[in-house]
Amino acid sequence: MKVELRAEQFKEHSLIGSLLRKLHIDIPLLIGLLLLLTLSFMMLYSTGNKETALLIRQSARMGVAGVLMIVLAHVDPRQFQRFSILLYSVGVILLVAVLLVGDVGKGAQRWLDLGVFRFQPSEMIKITTPMMIAWYLSGHEIPPKWSHILIASGFILIPTILIVREPDLGTSLLVASSGASVLYFAGLSWRFLLTSAFSLAALAPVYWQFFMREYQKDRVLTFLNPEADPMGKGYHIIQSKIAIGSGGVYGKGWQGNTQSQLDFLPESSTDFIFAVFAEEFGLLGCLGLLAVYIYIIARGFYIAVQAQDTYGRLLAGSLVCTFFVYAFVNIGMVIGILPVVGIPLPLISYGGTSMVTLFAGFGILMSIHTHKKILPS
Repeated sequence: MKVELRAEQFKEHSLIGSLLRKLHIDIPLLIGLLLLLTLSFMMLYSTGNKETALLIRQSARMGVAGVLMIVLAHVDPRQFQRFSILLYSVGVILLVAVLLVGDVGKGAQRWLDLGVFRFQPSEMIKITTPMMIAWYLSGHEIPPKWSHILIASGFILIPTILIVREPDLGTSLLVASSGASVLYFAGLSWRFLLTSAFSLAALAPVYWQFFMREYQKDRVLTFLNPEADPMGKGYHIIQSKIAIGSGGVYGKGWQGNTQSQLDFLPESSTDFIFAVFAEEFGLLGCLGLLAVYIYIIARGFYIAVQAQDTYGRLLAGSLVCTFFVYAFVNIGMVIGILPVVGIPLPLISYGGTSMVTLFAGFGILMSIHTHKKILPS
């Protein structure tokens, strides 16, 4: 009887695995994503005072993101390469349209109103910029020459500057890092990277004086000394540190957060959800969450290494780096080692646009991995 039961379970698992492979779904990567989505439901239920409305809205967004991931996973990577220029160009045109006719909200002009829904083109450009850079560099020798590096840098600067003008410093950082990571994976030397870093540091005073908005300057000053205005600009980060510290090693238990429930911690379901997680699950829980992120990143890099052409390797590596920057910047700003720039915790925070973008990237990753051809021996 036990043998028959095990045989039926094995057959069922085989059928599920076969179905996922037909859908071009990478099972190890899917497991990591499902773990994060499960944690997201738990945290949103906790921060939303056990209300289901927040979960229903988030479920709908997860459904849309999941369908998009499956659709993109079915697309042959050669099609992404073929349409890279077109998609990048459309993204840049939409960014220009945002600056001309975009909706203004909370002091920023980031959205296009399409009647039925609003669309944020800067989310699209997070994907199309590395696609464009990967397409351009894959058509030339690797590592790239200086002339190719300069042209690729131009492709990165165009959308980055447009997004800074909205203004949206956090998204511009993600777009710039996604494009720069393609250059890194193309074989740039550490000498070039260090030279670029020192050059940017030298230009920082100029950017501060002539290009930064007042609220952006306030964020940097608050990062350096949040206690200077504890009830004003420094309130968010101070309350975030209190929440993290109160969690200790083991945490207060699921739904045991007080900083969020007593409304001390703002944006507890979005940008600062990691502070709530740390308060509830403590240091050990945070290490477990980081382990899940590392697992997904490691699987992504494995897919990048296994890609069969230069375009696939460069694009896959860049998409994984974008996911890493998402997590690193959010956790860094919540614990106070980076300025607050409004980047959500990937696949945990409440919200739809970033989730759709990330799942689109994972769909492309799965496409690169599952469409590999058997090479002749």
